Amino acid sequence: MNGKKGVIGILTGGGDVPGLNPAIRAVTIRATREGYQVIGIRRGWAGLVDIIREKDADNSNNYQVLTEEIVHRAGRTGGTFLHTSRTNPSRVKRDRLPPHLQEKYTDDVSDLTEEVLKNIDFLGIDYLIPIGGDDTLSYGVRMYQEGVKVVAIPKTMDNDVPGTDYCIGFSTCVTRTIELANSLRTVGGSHERVVVLEVFGRYAGFTAMLPTMAGAAHRCVIPEYKFDIERLTELLMQDRQKNSSHYSVVLVSEGAMFEGGEMVFEDRSTDAYGHMKLGGIGDLVSGRIKELTAKYNNGRSVDTVNQKLGYLVRCGDPDAIDSIAPMVYGNLALDLLLKKVHGRLVVLKNGRYDNIPIDIVTSTKKTVNVNRFYNTERLRPKFESFEMTPLFIMTSDGL
Repeated sequence: MNGKKGVIGILTGGGDVPGLNPAIRAVTIRATREGYQVIGIRRGWAGLVDIIREKDADNSNNYQVLTEEIVHRAGRTGGTFLHTSRTNPSRVKRDRLPPHLQEKYTDDVSDLTEEVLKNIDFLGIDYLIPIGGDDTLSYGVRMYQEGVKVVAIPKTMDNDVPGTDYCIGFSTCVTRTIELANSLRTVGGSHERVVVLEVFGRYAGFTAMLPTMAGAAHRCVIPEYKFDIERLTELLMQDRQKNSSHYSVVLVSEGAMFEGGEMVFEDRSTDAYGHMKLGGIGDLVSGRIKELTAKYNNGRSVDTVNQKLGYLVRCGDPDAIDSIAPMVYGNLALDLLLKKVHGRLVVLKNGRYDNIPIDIVTSTKKTVNVNRFYNTERLRPKFESFEMTPLFIMTSDGL
């Protein structure tokens, strides 16, 4: 399998977001016109784990050759037509091994990097472009360390990949969150309730901070600061009293924690990167607020509207930014490969597109700078010192 100049493999891993298909389209169109063949790896790193290295084997579930016709059709849509997974080839549990590897690997957890490298060679891939968040890209760093020519593209609705001010999916997530929060105001106002909306954000509170800054909520609680539920209730009841429609709104990051508490998980199972599935903090916050409201409402409790926005903010078509930025990122990746440069992460930094060493992904974390951007007394963003900040205000360096 050989392209005229070489073969480029592209994959998407982790959660789906609007903007992935435009990135795939940008890479494919530019690469094919430059004389390269593009292979789309299905289901993220899983596709490179499950390859059967036999001439006549059916690997159609693991990859497909991409053409302009294919990517044009998908490029205007959300999600990823290549599909995705949270597979970590360095830590594959025995029950997740493909059938043809079950006799070779007998440990409870196995590192299949050797198989991935052989499969990349089998497919004739010269360059690899992974698109994902810090988990997906951390294995991209491993591939680069193993000698694979990697150029990575940052994607996550949480906007928490280090080194870049922008990750594919974030703008649409913020847009959807604002729309949904504003829509739910009619319910809150009709019933004079406190509206509690749980949003994504395991370790970083950007998806709660930006919509709150935009006026979608009165308060927000984020993973970076453990909050006092009594103080939150007091503030929300003040907001409700000041509001002529008698309601208030709080955005709750899924990774937010009560003062003295820990993260709330749906269950104790973990994904391939060791993360337990978060979920339920919104329910707990809603329940506690309802219990405490009487204290701030002359002894009468106030009901809540409790809604987990979840996948509603990551579904559907990309907005303008998530149509444009992925197109640029894809072309930036091709620029680097055409110049024989690899081991890089394409980024948007200080209002300019650029690239940096890929190992930034595993060397640091990107979270909200609480001291600068979050008012811990008022439990909401600080509305000050925006001069010279980037489009989405909080930079990759947390400055």
